[in-house]
Amino acid sequence: MTDQPAIHPVVAQVTERIIARSAPGRAAYLDRMARAASDRPSRANLGCGNLAHAFAACAGTDRSALRGTTVPCVGIVSAYNDMLSAHQPYEEFPAWIKDTVREHGGVARFAGGVPAMCDGITQGRPGMELSLFSREVIAMATGVALAHEVFDASLLLGVCDKIVPGLLIGALSFGHLPAMLVPAGPMPSGIPNDEKATVRQAFAEGRADREELLAAESASYHSPGTCTFFGTANSNQLVVEMMGLHLPGSSFIPPGTPLRRALTEFAARRVLEIGAGRPEHTPLARIIDERAVVNGLLALLATGGSTNHTLHLVAIAAAAGIRITWDDFADLSAVTPLLASIYPNGIADINHFAAAGGVPFLVGELLDAGLLHPDVHTVAGYGLHRYREEPYLSEGELYWRPVARESGNPAVLRPVAEPFAAEGGLRMLSGNLGRAVIKVSAVAEQHRVIAAPARVFTTQEAFTEAYRAGELDRDVVVVLRHQGPRANGMPELHGLTPALGSLMGKGHRVALVTDGRMSGASGKVPAAIHCTPEAGDAGPISLVRDGDLVRLNAELGTLDVAVDAETLAARVPEDAPEQEWTGSGRELFTALRAAVGPAAEGASVFGGITHEMMLT
Repeated sequence: MTDQPAIHPVVAQVTERIIARSAPGRAAYLDRMARAASDRPSRANLGCGNLAHAFAACAGTDRSALRGTTVPCVGIVSAYNDMLSAHQPYEEFPAWIKDTVREHGGVARFAGGVPAMCDGITQGRPGMELSLFSREVIAMATGVALAHEVFDASLLLGVCDKIVPGLLIGALSFGHLPAMLVPAGPMPSGIPNDEKATVRQAFAEGRADREELLAAESASYHSPGTCTFFGTANSNQLVVEMMGLHLPGSSFIPPGTPLRRALTEFAARRVLEIGAGRPEHTPLARIIDERAVVNGLLALLATGGSTNHTLHLVAIAAAAGIRITWDDFADLSAVTPLLASIYPNGIADINHFAAAGGVPFLVGELLDAGLLHPDVHTVAGYGLHRYREEPYLSEGELYWRPVARESGNPAVLRPVAEPFAAEGGLRMLSGNLGRAVIKVSAVAEQHRVIAAPARVFTTQEAFTEAYRAGELDRDVVVVLRHQGPRANGMPELHGLTPALGSLMGKGHRVALVTDGRMSGASGKVPAAIHCTPEAGDAGPISLVRDGDLVRLNAELGTLDVAVDAETLAARVPEDAPEQEWTGSGRELFTALRAAVGPAAEGASVFGGITHEMMLT
């Protein structure tokens, strides 16, 4: 390992202030984990009746091993279902894991399943209003799965949007145990992303019919594996690998390959090696610390990843007693070069990124520039240097080797010395409309500053009707409000992108301002999202009226409406239209809607509760 350069001063400064800000909560969390830890297998503390229930369904050597109190037991928590492409490959993983753990002196049991909701299916539908809340359900389901006090480590099988954050939040309540995330890998590349985007826009403009659109979509999403654009699913994989929670270089190995199976089996073996009483004992609470969280932020920014992580990383960190803010994202973004160009930030997909060097190349570049903390614990051992390596098979055996020091495709992945942009892909906005997030990595410089009259909507359907009626065929800032977590669960709104892109294509100045989400599919249209306070909390976005001049300046980081303070203060917030939040299961989530916190705090149901518990 070469001498490590000094950490960039801004990275060091942001990290230190996170440590200082988090000190009380982090200390309380670590104290809870220390009190929960034990050198003995968890089930050693169970009564005979409790223990008998734990191995009643077991047979053979697993039964005798669990009957005793010396052999470690690994809990498998999986998001498998056979409808969603990203999670269908997990069907075979539990059997591989059980066999491998047994071969290495342990027992693995399927601890529980968690739901996996596909935003691609629910996009623009009522079910999307449950999507963000599904993260909390997944966290609670993970907690239920691990609450039996039988497991000494866990393997977490999940890929997509809310699944990985939910699994992590749940597992962090058991942070005294080792845990690893086990990826499944992306599907093969389909039709080029720019071709798919062209068909989508043509359909929005009425120049393509449903059959043409469906043919393009199904040529893009066409087989088992994760969707290949750089949305939240693939951002999840990159971020958690950079945080040391995957095996090195494992995020984007395709499913159904010998290497994917070998990595899964190695993960099963490795989680035993980092268990209690072993020389490399590494519980989850030790891996997810302030430095690892900052590494995750830097990975996101260096690749122009999903804006959803301005929610998810905040919530994950809070579950570990760590408090991060949008200011941390903004300050790190200012010094983090953009090194990747993946759709929607470019035309390449995640497979092209992996072929160009992928995560190992990215880690090497950022480490050498002092833009990552090397001194962290990972599931592969101490230090992030292992993540400069890529896995490979030789005569059926799994090995790692250093990745090439030059990008395999500079159009997709570049070194720090020749970035796509000098700054990261995310910026924060603030002004008399509150605070918001904008993803600029896909927005051309000439579109990053806009001032235009507002057209206000409270539903996606109303926007679509106005667009089809030609009412938006002009310079316009579309203000879509009452889409925040308290209003309706904060659905993703990127179904609006083709129509907005069509208006931009006609030469109009166009932007979107919303308290909803756009996710990793945020594209060429400037979108100020996650506006907080949200309209449902009488935030200033609820005071905007049709025709008001709205100014969005991504260069200066400002978002305001050109209305004087006295006039604005005299306005009464406009409520959302009366409608029942029922259907598609929405009524089951009413309690979460009432309890959810603001976007800037992760839009989490657990935020306030977790903070209070940590300090008592």
